[in-house]
Amino acid sequence: MANEQNNAAAAQETITGQIAILKIYVKDLSIENPDAPQVFQQENMPNVEMNLRSEAKKITENTYESVLTVTLTFKREEKTVLLVEVAQAGIFAIKGIPEAAMQQLLSSHCPSVLFPYARQVASSAVGYAGFPPFYLPPTNLEALYQQQMEAQQEEANSTVN
Repeated sequence: MANEQNNAAAAQETITGQIAILKIYVKDLSIENPDAPQVFQQENMPNVEMNLRSEAKKITENTYESVLTVTLTFKREEKTVLLVEVAQAGIFAIKGIPEAAMQQLLSSHCPSVLFPYARQVASSAVGYAGFPPFYLPPTNLEALYQQQMEAQQEEANSTVN
């Protein structure tokens, strides 16, 4: 019980700042349908690979741009039949967040805000390319960030030893 209270108090200390969404927009959208129209003659659905990456940069003292890029590669056997890439961006005003918490905020929270927008654009792009509806699965970007940080820590520890 005391441990839970300490964790809650520590979490509250990092949430004393303010975050505001100033703008959400598509920074880049690419659709490649290299095998059309032959691809539509085949009945089986291609396999889908999803790749996510995010980046952030400081625009002004309290303003940051966060970009979440979603890449969908649809393949039949080893041949790419559709490639959709969406770079969904947002401008965030961030004040009062400790520097130690800023990395996680920009690497996981801001992309989590952008993900539903990127998901909609990617799903629409797949449809515009002539394919059946495709919906990106819900994705916990906070958990992916934590896994990435743990993997980097393990790698750093193994390099030191």
